Amino acid sequence: MAEIPNGETKTRRVITDGNIEWKTHMNREQVADFLIALGEQMKKGDDITVTTRDWEIPFKFREPIEVEIEFEGYGEKELEIEIEFKGKVGDGDSLQVS
Repeated sequence: MAEIPNGETKTRRVITDGNIEWKTHMNREQVADFLIALGEQMKKGDDITVTTRDWEIPFKFREPIEVEIEFEGYGEKELEIEIEFKGKVGDGDSLQVS
């Protein structure tokens, strides 16, 4: 699982439908660990799971995967990298994961 580090683990709610948007701040080591765990899941197959202390989202994705890179180079520079997975067609428990 690609776990977003944010404290001790307890019983998590499994989210398989509906909408959720969640944002957090992590240090670079936490982000690197999260991306590595996500990448390892992707290399193994088309199932990924993203978790926090409170919830988890199991997700079966299809290819191609959209990657968007946005750079703002004026003033306080900003680099945004967005990865968008689409659910497998006919998979009843699909939900977008970032």
